[in-house]
Amino acid sequence: MLSSQDQLTELVRTLETQQHVFATDPLLITEKLQSEDGTPIQKLHRRASRIDSNGALAGVLGKIDGRIKGIMIVMSVVWCISGFLGLFALLQTSVVNFFYVLVCLLGFHTIMLLGWLAMTVINQGKQSSNWFASFVSPSYLIRGKDDVTKAAIDLYERQLQHSGMRWYLGRFSHQLWLATLTGMLLAIVFLLIVRQYSFSWESTLLSDQALITLTQILGWLPSLVGFDVPDSTAIAQSRMVTEAMPLSAARQWAWLLVGSLLMYGIVPRAIAWAFCALMFRRKKMRLDIKQPYYQKIISFWQRHVIDADDFKEAPAPVAPKATVSTGKKLVALLEYPVKQDNWWLGGLDADINDNSEIEDFGIVDDRDDMERLTSYLDKHPVQVLLGVHSNALPDRGTLRKLDRIAEHAADGLIIQLLGDGTLAKDSVQTIANQDTRYQQWQTALAARNIGLVDS
Repeated sequence: MLSSQDQLTELVRTLETQQHVFATDPLLITEKLQSEDGTPIQKLHRRASRIDSNGALAGVLGKIDGRIKGIMIVMSVVWCISGFLGLFALLQTSVVNFFYVLVCLLGFHTIMLLGWLAMTVINQGKQSSNWFASFVSPSYLIRGKDDVTKAAIDLYERQLQHSGMRWYLGRFSHQLWLATLTGMLLAIVFLLIVRQYSFSWESTLLSDQALITLTQILGWLPSLVGFDVPDSTAIAQSRMVTEAMPLSAARQWAWLLVGSLLMYGIVPRAIAWAFCALMFRRKKMRLDIKQPYYQKIISFWQRHVIDADDFKEAPAPVAPKATVSTGKKLVALLEYPVKQDNWWLGGLDADINDNSEIEDFGIVDDRDDMERLTSYLDKHPVQVLLGVHSNALPDRGTLRKLDRIAEHAADGLIIQLLGDGTLAKDSVQTIANQDTRYQQWQTALAARNIGLVDS
């Protein structure tokens, strides 16, 4: 799967393409990151984290990830307990048929391990069927009809369909087998500590010498790491034992049983688990920054790199100069209040005459304000002078408000840019010296042919 940072970055991309409203405006964050150092991946991660300033997106992703891991932990615990109980039930007699118990312990496990190895070789480079994606589909783990939850579920389902998931599933299946074998090992050690066992073997076709040879071959690998192996005398004496055997011989058989479970069961399965973990890390899904969405952002961050010798910058758009009518006017502030009373005088004193009427509407912020303003404009043919604070960002929501006001204003709409409590006289300079925010407003107003008042 993607890393947690990549998941958050991809979730932000999905939601932004769906016009989602974030806790922090993406345009503002993208602008601030332009001057910061870091690789494109690092800056994209930083951008996603800052956009999700309230942690809502990361919370949904963490909830899904936590529940998937919780299912895997619960299944591992259940498998471990089943292995413990299964072997506990198998070793309820005082005389144990060694080879029968060994086949019950490792027979099916060995077949499954060899089958997995064969399928891995045959399906090399191919994607196996993904039953895990349907078994733990995120839609079963979290409920919600909001945009964030739906996008997060879709993101996880896309990850579960990735080709590298075959190694993730292989690692999980080996984890379950390791849990089962560990439960068996715990059961064997516990029972060997609290009970006295005798070990025997039986065979109709095999001779004593054949069983001696088989046992010595079986014990070769455990003996390399220090486990005792029954000698030929102990092996011959263990045929068809029906009563207590010498303690030394019983211990040899017991250590061989434990060593066989470790060396032929747990160790090979642990190696397979480690191999799948390594392959999953190599084939792990990574963020595709070649997508147009990411390339557009990275291109914006790199625009300041300019060859001054042969590059000619295109002139920046300039909003048309406002034409102040002689009729009645309505003045209003967009979203932000200002400390100065009669803030509009600095922009209208040169053009207004004594017979003009000015009505102060106040602040236009929420939907109710917009409804009240448009209702007034539909009944009164006036020119609207809208004061825009320097903190306001010309984002989609703000520009939609401007378009709506311009549509209802019979004598037109003009804009006056305001500073922090005072008129922004010092901000009206040549285009080369204007700051980024002022130029954004120039561009937005020029595109809509809305006049800008010199203040």
